[in-house]
Amino acid sequence: MTRVRIRPARALGVVRAPPSKSYTHRALAVGHLARRRYRVDRPLDSDDTRATARAVGALGTPVERSDSCWTVEPAGPAHDRDAVGIDCRESGTTLRFATALAALGDRTVVLRGRGRLPLRPMAPLVGALERLGATVRTPAGGRTLPLTLRGPIHGGRVEVDASESSQFASALLLVLPTLPDASTLLLRGPIVSAPYLDATAAMLSRHGVECSRTARIVRVPGGQRYRGGRFEVPGDASSAAYLWAAAAVSGGEVRVRGIPPSWPQADLAILDILERNGAEVRREPDGATVRGTGRRRPFTVNLTDAPDLYPLVGVLAATTVGRSELRGAPQVVRKESDRRQGTVDLARGLGAAAAISDDRLRITGTGAPKALALDALSDHRLVMSAAVGSLAASGPSVVGDARAVRKSFPGFWTVLKGLTGAGP
Repeated sequence: MTRVRIRPARALGVVRAPPSKSYTHRALAVGHLARRRYRVDRPLDSDDTRATARAVGALGTPVERSDSCWTVEPAGPAHDRDAVGIDCRESGTTLRFATALAALGDRTVVLRGRGRLPLRPMAPLVGALERLGATVRTPAGGRTLPLTLRGPIHGGRVEVDASESSQFASALLLVLPTLPDASTLLLRGPIVSAPYLDATAAMLSRHGVECSRTARIVRVPGGQRYRGGRFEVPGDASSAAYLWAAAAVSGGEVRVRGIPPSWPQADLAILDILERNGAEVRREPDGATVRGTGRRRPFTVNLTDAPDLYPLVGVLAATTVGRSELRGAPQVVRKESDRRQGTVDLARGLGAAAAISDDRLRITGTGAPKALALDALSDHRLVMSAAVGSLAASGPSVVGDARAVRKSFPGFWTVLKGLTGAGP
């Protein structure tokens, strides 16, 4: 466990956003499905994206990594029929995408994971793949992993529950166009994290793959090929959110560039939330600038479409005088940790009052946040959110585990120190 000591400080400066984790995952899946040499320019090199790179490599398209690009290239037909093993580590996206990709072939694939990943939901995706012809085995007792799967799947009409994760539908949308026959995907239940489905659809369109969606029905013609041989990963709004929030919480000013608005990103919602909280926000062609003010206001927000913001928005509420309310986002309790309870702990650690009622978290914030002593944190989004809150605290805070940020934003501590001098 590596702990970080953070001093109160203002966040000031201009930075380029790190590459998007979501789009790096999708680009690696597209590279695998393209069945030819494919280049991913400016990928995010993180624990999660490396897991996806290893997964597609195990499925027949090794990834050659360099600092500026990752190259995906088919290794040729596989003659060894032994089972393939894939370690998804703690990456939910890797697990969902690799499961769908594996179902395209007739070789047995065994997927494993670590941390809370074996407990995260998979039944909607497993059920859909079984109805399309895959054979799937999962352990008894409510665990998901190890998951043993064998295809190939075929096209057809299939339903998937979209109320637990958008990744089930995204995984299917990536593979269905490559099947010989047309498919129809029906989305059941309340749709969570909908902008991530938009991101998947944007990737399909960028590569010449057609699908049409009306409300809850997506029609996918079969026999399609992914076109194009390269993709440049856009800057990541999820990572930028912590930097913008750091400006708002600390009374500083931060410009993040490199985030083109043409690519859907759920966590751009943070800009609207910061405005409602009283920050000044200037949207620019390649990003945005946020300036903290002394006019912060409590707010109410539904985070069902942007669940990764939950702990960070909780910190905003905890450092704002008055009662704010976080609604929706039922999926946050099944992430790398129970992020709803983790957000309660963050808010209380800062000196705010916090209470959960049904799907609502009410936080009564304080204008004099206390220093945090949360050295046991290991969820990357809780760690980064705690670091942001520490900038407004009454004294130095202790936050851990510093290594957790490698999952999604490996350069977080370096960037934070550059903006504030308050990193490790």
